[in-house]
Amino acid sequence: MREFYAHYFGARIELMHMSAIPETNDDPLKQHIGIIHIAISVGSKKRVIELTHRLEADGYEVIGKPRTTGDGYFESVVFDPERNRIEITV
Repeated sequence: MREFYAHYFGARIELMHMSAIPETNDDPLKQHIGIIHIAISVGSKKRVIELTHRLEADGYEVIGKPRTTGDGYFESVVFDPERNRIEITV
C-alpha cells in the first residue's frame, strides 16, 4: 500500500493493491478495480456515529456500521444515491 499526502490541502490519497480484487464491479458490495470510495473526515467518533444514524434515518443504505477497522481507523460506510461508497471517518 502506498499513500500520498497533500498537506497543503489537508487531503490524503490512499493507493492500494490487492491481487484478489475482481475486474468487475457488478456487485457494489464487493471490492473492484478502480475508484471504490471517497472518505470524509468529520473530526470525531461521536460525529461519525451521529452522521451515520442520520443518513440511515434519511434512507441511505449503511453498508458498514461505525467501527474501528483493522488498520486503526474509526469509520462507517454508506452508499450515496448512485451506490458509490462514502466512508465517514474521524
